Amino acid sequence: MQIPLTGEYMRLAPFILANIEPILVDWEHFARSLAPGAKMTKLALRNDAEAILLATARDMQVGQSLAQQASKSKGHGGAGGAESNGLDNASALHGVARVGSGYDIREVVSEYRALRASVLRLWRESLPQPDLSDIDDISRFNESMDQSLAKAVGSYTTRVDQSRRMFLAILSHDLRNPLNCIRMAALLVSRANDDSDSTSALSMIETNTAAIARLISDLIDFASAGLDSGLPLTREPVDLEKLCREVVDGFRTAHPRRTLRFHSDGDLTGNWDAGRIRQVVSNLMGNALQHGSADGPVILSLSSEVSDVVLSVYNEGAPVPSHMLTTIFDPLMRYTSPESTARRVPGSIGLGLYIVREIVVAHAGTVEVASTEQEGTMFTVRLPRRHPVESHN
Repeated sequence: MQIPLTGEYMRLAPFILANIEPILVDWEHFARSLAPGAKMTKLALRNDAEAILLATARDMQVGQSLAQQASKSKGHGGAGGAESNGLDNASALHGVARVGSGYDIREVVSEYRALRASVLRLWRESLPQPDLSDIDDISRFNESMDQSLAKAVGSYTTRVDQSRRMFLAILSHDLRNPLNCIRMAALLVSRANDDSDSTSALSMIETNTAAIARLISDLIDFASAGLDSGLPLTREPVDLEKLCREVVDGFRTAHPRRTLRFHSDGDLTGNWDAGRIRQVVSNLMGNALQHGSADGPVILSLSSEVSDVVLSVYNEGAPVPSHMLTTIFDPLMRYTSPESTARRVPGSIGLGLYIVREIVVAHAGTVEVASTEQEGTMFTVRLPRRHPVESHN
């Protein structure tokens, strides 16, 4: 669409305000050319575009500091003011709406490219002659577009992630009931049949249902950690020395040929979620047994500080590659070697360390890893004895 020359010079912001409809026609035409837009109504195609354009033009007409300019030019927003906030809100709504309409993230980005190009093209075609102020206008417009795109993409990806996690949470929850039925049926069959073939088959059922149960538990924790509520905690007084000794004893029974050591020192009591902390210790111990040297020890140590308890798990063997140290706690990231793959526990999909981090963070603690060829691998967890809010009472 071409806008007739007016013979008068018009700055970009007033041009946008005066030509909302032609610009929206271009937006609508491009959005319809994308696969999801082919069956959408005019209203749905335009979505929040008018609000984005109006907020952009109005934002361009107010002054801004150098800090605000730098923030917006990097797509961070945060410029403040009613106009900038209005742009953020409209852009966030647009991103969420495009998720519901079936647009993928590349199509959302391409919409912004088309909008940016359309506005500048239509404006240029309407100008009788260029002006020095055009450069400033184009810069302000691009800053606002970057801010809007960043908000739209952020809201889009957040909604997609929430949807995926909600799906996993519902799926995992619904899988538990039939799995429990299988386990109960197997238990009843085992009581009625004691021949060797039945015992072998029932043992196989128990092993595999236990693996599926671990997988379901990890998926539920993974889904819960990404939802707004975070990981739920039930805090109570906990003797960490006693809890860890129980975990180590369990691993000694399961791995009689491995060398497991446990050291503790000082006051190791605190106010934590015992079940969640047991997960942390079990995941770190299991990780060390899987990835550590089969001939070297796995050492669990506890020490006391003034307001914290420090828990560390050490193993020898091949170090974690340096490039993975920054991503090892990310979900679905798993370092594997031929040795560790052979010892991998069924039902593991690379969520163990992610869950460790989420539990520790939920307790307002920290977890770190150091790994070298000479010194081995050490995971260190620091847990505050009391919740930070409670310390102010």
